[in-house]
Parts: sequence; structure tokens; C-alpha cells
Amino acid sequence: MAPIQHLGNVDKRKRASQKIAFGFFSFLSYLVVAILFVILGFITLKGISVISWDFLTEAPQEGMTSGGIFPAIVGTLYLVLGSSLISFPIGIMSGIYMNEYATNGKIIRFIRIMTNNLSGVPSVVFGLFGMSLFVSTLGWGDSIIAGSFTLALMSLPLIIRTTEEALKSIDDSFRHGSLALGATKLQTIRRVVLPMAFPNIITGLILSIGRVSGETAPILFTVAAYFLPQLPKSVFDQCMALPYHLYVISTSGTDIEASRGMAYGTALVLIAIILVVNLLANALRSYFAKKVKMN
Repeated sequence: MAPIQHLGNVDKRKRASQKIAFGFFSFLSYLVVAILFVILGFITLKGISVISWDFLTEAPQEGMTSGGIFPAIVGTLYLVLGSSLISFPIGIMSGIYMNEYATNGKIIRFIRIMTNNLSGVPSVVFGLFGMSLFVSTLGWGDSIIAGSFTLALMSLPLIIRTTEEALKSIDDSFRHGSLALGATKLQTIRRVVLPMAFPNIITGLILSIGRVSGETAPILFTVAAYFLPQLPKSVFDQCMALPYHLYVISTSGTDIEASRGMAYGTALVLIAIILVVNLLANALRSYFAKKVKMN
């Protein structure tokens, strides 16, 4: 009976340890969610009084202490769209090459190491590089195209890694079955692997959009204008952007107190844009995930 009682005590201790660990991890999870809601609640309470139709559709006035933020909203959307058009195809195709075509040798390991290192480079370094290459060397000047390329370079490592991991999650039996039926390598990737991995690839695209839309340092050196109350007419024009606009009216305004409300309102609009983009991307992800299950 003693060994049985001993095993019972051990089992009770294991269960108690599991409950403690589960409770601790649950507490941390709820704490993260609570912090998020506190931040969102704080910004909403401070900025909701400023939000109006005029605030969203007018240009800034009187040293950016009044008026609206419409040029900054449009500029932010231009930069997100421009960087996405550049980074998405390159990042996805690079991830496909690294997982589907390249052999697992020293070159691929070196590329992965460099990609991981590139993802850890501070954004201000990307801004300096973009200013040196796109603004000065290529002669594009402070422009939307220079800012878009800089932001695209910054988001590439994240897209490449998430694409590669999404493709790795697809079991090789699907590839072997497709090839056994006579499909080529390209057909297998295009019609079998990519559709199954696409929901997870979208996750990386969502994260890259979230990072790009909130960056200040890269656009500070390549595209952002301090005060430009009109819309850009081409990709070689400067534009205002919400992150830089928020920084300016929070730190460099002629009347800090008067612009404080606009700062909170701008932050709330920026969060709302990121939230809407993420919701749309998640809806797209769910659509493709259901489509994969149906097939």
C-alpha cells in the first residue's frame, strides 16, 4: 500500500503544480489583454472629443493647433500601400525560394542569419540608409517612392520569415502526392502549397502593415513633411504622415497645450486605421482558411 500511496501523493503534487502553472500563465495572458485595453481606453478618452468630420477631412491650420489631419491620413495610406506593393511580392517569393527550391546548405543558413539580423536593425538606421540611397544617390528626393522603398526594406525580413515558416508547416505528403500525379514543381507550389499556406502568410503581412504604419524614423529622413496642407500629386512628392504628425504636434508645436488634444485625436485615428486594416486582413485570412478546408 505504501508504494501506491506514494504514487498518489506524487500525482497530487503534479496536478497542483500544473494548476499553479496554468493559473500563472492565464494571469499573464489576461494581464497583457488588460494593459492593451487600458492603453486603448486612455487614448480613446483623451482623443474622442477631438474626432469630428472636419477633423478627418480638413487640412491642419494655425501651426497645426487647429484644423484637421486629412493630408496625414492620405499620406499614411499612400506609404502603407506603396511599401506593401514592393515588399509583399519580393518577400513572399523569397520565402518560396528559400523553402521550396534552395538546398539546405551554408548559403541558405547564411541568408537566414542575415535576414534575422536585418529584422533587428533599428528603424532609424533604415531611415539613414533610405536617405543615402533613395533620396540622395538615386535622386528621388524626399518623396513617397523613397519612403515606400525604405519601409519595404524594413518589413521584408518579417515577411520572408513568416512565409518560410508558413510553407514549412505544410506536410510534404501534399507535395509528393501532387508530383506523383504528374504536376510540375511550379504547379505544385502554385496550386497546392501556396493556397494551404496562404492563411498563415497573411499573418506575416498583417504584422508588417502594423509595423510600417506606425514608424516615424524612416519617414522622417525620406518623405515626411513638417507642414504640408495639400495632397501629393505624384510619387515623387512629399507628404504628411500620421506618426510624424503626431510627433511634431506633441513636441514641436508653438502651443503644446492647444495641440495636446489634436495629438490624442491623431493617435486615436492611427490606431483605428491599423485596427481596420488588421480586421480586413483577418477576414481575408479566415476566408482563405475556410476555402482550404472546403477543398
